[in-house]
Parts: sequence; C-alpha cells; structure tokens
Amino acid sequence: MYYRYARGSGELTKLFSARPALDGKPLVKQWPQEIPSRDGLTLVSYLTLPHKADPEQDGKPNTPAPLVLHVHGGPWARDTYGYSSTPQWLANRGYAVLQVNYRGSTGFGKDFVNKSNFEWAGKMHEDLIDAVDWAVKQGITTADQVAIMGGSYGGYATLVGLTFTPDTFKCGVDVVGPSNLMTLFNTFPAYWASFMQQWYHRVGDPRTDEGKQKLLDRSPITHVDKIKKPLLIAQGANDPRVKQAESDQIVEAMKAKNIPVTYVLFPDEGHGFARSENSKAYTAAAEGFLGTCLGGRVEPIGKDLTGSSITVPVGADIVPGLPEALRSHTQAIKN
Repeated sequence: MYYRYARGSGELTKLFSARPALDGKPLVKQWPQEIPSRDGLTLVSYLTLPHKADPEQDGKPNTPAPLVLHVHGGPWARDTYGYSSTPQWLANRGYAVLQVNYRGSTGFGKDFVNKSNFEWAGKMHEDLIDAVDWAVKQGITTADQVAIMGGSYGGYATLVGLTFTPDTFKCGVDVVGPSNLMTLFNTFPAYWASFMQQWYHRVGDPRTDEGKQKLLDRSPITHVDKIKKPLLIAQGANDPRVKQAESDQIVEAMKAKNIPVTYVLFPDEGHGFARSENSKAYTAAAEGFLGTCLGGRVEPIGKDLTGSSITVPVGADIVPGLPEALRSHTQAIKN
C-alpha cells in the first residue's frame, strides 16, 4: 500500500495498493527485531507471528507457537522489511517465522560482511542458533518446536542445522542447498570465473590441501551420520549453480544409513522455481511435511500437483496424501 505523507500535518493519504489481490486477506504484521549475537553483533531480523499466537497483532506473543527459522540465500544478500509470501504462508498455517540477517548479509557495512569470511557452518551458523535461543527466551516458541528452512545458502544452512546442531531443530526443508562444498566449487558454471576469487576469499580455497580439508569439514555430507530429524530436500534438475548431484549425494548417503528423507525433484527447474505450477506443488509437499513435523494447519494436496513436473524419488510416504496425489498425477514437463 502506498501513502502520501504530509510532513507538516503528519496526515496520511492513501494513494494505491501495490498488490490489490491481497487487499482484505488475513495477512499479519512483520516486526523488526535486533538480536544480539554471542560475540556482540547486532543481527537485524524480522519476526512474523500467526494470529493465534498474537491475536492483538502487537508483536508480543500471548502463547508460544511452532517456529520456522527461514534463512535467506546468497549468503551475500539480505532479508528486508515488507511483504514476503513465504512468511505469510507459514504464519497462516500457524507458525511463527524468524528471518535473520546473519553475518555476511549485505546492507550492514563491509565489516559485517567480512566477519563471515571462512565462517560457513561456523559463526554464520552460530548467529542462527543465537536467534533461535533469543526466540525461546522471548516466549515466541519452545526449544522443541523449531524448524529450519531456506533456499540456496539457506538450504545449506538447513543441512548444517541438521548435521552440526542435530538437537536444535525438529526438522528441516532444504531447497537447492549444497551438501558438499568441494563438489560445489568444482561444478560452478564457467560464467562465474570472474566471481571465484570472492569465493576463495570468503568461503575457502580448494586449490590448496588445507583449503580442501576446511571445505570438507564444513560440508554437511561429511557429517551426514549425525542427522536424526526429518528432512525434505527440493531440487531442480537443471540448476546451473547447485547441481542436482548436491542433493543426490546427501539423499544417497542418508538412504545408506537408513535415515528417512523426502526428496522432491523437478526435471524442468533450475535454481529455484520458475513455473508457478511447480512452486505450488513444492509448497503443497512442504506444507504437509511441516504439518507432520510441527503440527501446523495443512490443506489436502488435492489437485495441487496439476501441471507440475514434480517427482518424489524417495520418501513420499512421509508426507500425508502425497503418495495418493502422485499416483493420479500426470507429469507436465516444460522446456
């Protein structure tokens, strides 16, 4: 919604709605937060609370709610204040949503970015854990009702959450997240050649033996045997940045160790979902998965797979209604 603000009188005049389709819908407010990290940083974050937990919509929960820690990608990007579809969807289903600008996020100065150098699965992850601890202390959620989800780096953070801190999260949803930093580096697209020096400087240098070992140590695939909570992985088969092999290898490793996993694969998608039909199918699967894990509201899958290319090579039975929906689904692949 856009308004004109008169500085003299303080009067607001409504101009127009940027998203008229959302007018009158049961959206909830987003609340900016400043969360302290254990080493003294200020993590600018955003909290979205479901109506049930915050009926007054004053940003102060009356009762704890299951929480989804939604981690942004990049990592050299940031969450911002304003409408975002994923937090609104999750809040509508009964979840509190916390978005954290962990160290490495942009928009907070060069020093804040530099403090993330070589801290993948290190202090960058500690920032996320500090935010979860803060949410528990604030009565937003309870320690046994927290999920982690995200795409790209957020997917990596999800895998790190379930491997490096396996007791913190009740489940995880990883969308196109790398599981092995060595194979990630080896398969970056050729057009990223000019960008690689930044990766060597900020993440690790696989051109040295020491660098290779550090990258492997920070790779979730190295610690896969520590996973003990449910995991949903979504992947596009045509992803040029995070190849399908990144998801395949951790799924295979989990299968080999008899660790349950649900793998949702889209043969006509890349680094995320370009087709609305595929986005809807993923959302239906993720909603059912989170409902099983955290107990939030779930709509029956019904015809939500229609027009999508979704396949579920592993673990469809973990999501209620997904096997039945797949049996009647006609796959639609778009080139």
